[in-house]
This record gives sequence, C-alpha cells and structure tokens, in this order.
Amino acid sequence: MMKRPKKIEPVMSRRASSRQPQNRLVLFLKEPRMGRVKRRLAETIGDAAALKFYREIAAATLRLSRDRRWRTTLALTPDRAARKSSLRGIMGRRCETVPQGTGDLGRRMARALMRYRGQPTLIVGTDIPGLEPGHIVRAFRALRGADAVFGPAVDGGFWLVGMRRPQSAARVFSNVRWSSAHALSDVRAKLPRGARVAAVEMMEDVDDGASYRRWRETMRRD
Repeated sequence: MMKRPKKIEPVMSRRASSRQPQNRLVLFLKEPRMGRVKRRLAETIGDAAALKFYREIAAATLRLSRDRRWRTTLALTPDRAARKSSLRGIMGRRCETVPQGTGDLGRRMARALMRYRGQPTLIVGTDIPGLEPGHIVRAFRALRGADAVFGPAVDGGFWLVGMRRPQSAARVFSNVRWSSAHALSDVRAKLPRGARVAAVEMMEDVDDGASYRRWRETMRRD
C-alpha cells in the first residue's frame, strides 16, 4: 500500500506572512548623567536623587524590549551616548540603537517616525512609572484603525505617539509648546483635516516635585 504523501506547506504563504509589517517601538532615552536629566525634579529632590530615579524608571521601561510582539529601538541623546559606559547598566537586552539627532523634541520624533515609515511605529519616553507591555499592545491595536494615536499625560503633554503617515510629522511637531499644558493640543491641531485620532490611557510622567510626591504616595499604597 502506498503511503500518503506528507502535506507540504505552500511556500508562497510563508513569504507573504514574512512581508507583514513588524511593529516597532522606539524608546527615547537620555544619557543618565548628573545634572542632565530630570532637571525640574532635581530642583526639589536634588541632582543625585533625580538621577537615581531616572535610572530606575529608564531600566524598567527598557524591559519592554524583551517583548517579542514588537522590535525595539533605543533612540539616544546625545548621539554619542551609545558608546558611553554609563548606559551599560540599564540598557539590558541587546537591541538596535540610533541617535536622536539634532533639533528640538519635535524634529527628533519626526526623524524617528520617518526612519521606520511603512512600519506601525510608536514612540515612548522613559519617564512613565508603571508602564507595562499591555499599554503598548493597546496602542498598536488602536493605531490599526487610526491615523495617529496618543497616550495623553496628566500635565497636558503625551507619553506616547504613533502616526500611520509620518511624512506629515515634521509639520505636525513644529512650533509646539513642549513641556507645557498645551503640547498635546498643539500637535493635534496640526494633524491633517479629517485625520482619525485614537487615544489610550492617560498616565502621569514624573517631571517635578508634585508628580514625584504623588508617585511616592502611590508606591506606599501598593
């Protein structure tokens, strides 16, 4: 009796699946140096404590790079930071590193989104305590049906952003009142007319003494 031949998977189906865009998470990271990070927070708790806090939160955020549902890129500033020994203790799992480049925050974010145009891409900072993979999963899901997705922050800014058509990012992120209560509204006002905008959970970035005290109180309750 002849044996039934084994079923062979069509080669074309495998190739087609490999062409699906890979989710990309870009983490914006500053070199953790005394007096260079969390300067508003340092006015309340001191430079040493602010640096310690930043390193802890950055290390926790970088754990997102372990998740296989997306590929992670670290966008570093200053551009030479990837060669600095001060980053070795918090970078964790090996992943791609790129310089943020010159310009204000808007220009640097636009550059990062354009680098991965054609891929669903999110940008997240490293000052959001409690950030979990589930937050990122929900943001990628929201981006599927929207032109832009934001993670609004309590202070009027945003802790996450993603755009399906990053070609407009340079204009959208220009002349924004960064580090103010108007940052998110300034960006949204410059989106193309009719753009579909999604939002995920509101979170608080710890940038000053008041937000730091709220975070400490939350930690004590937990």
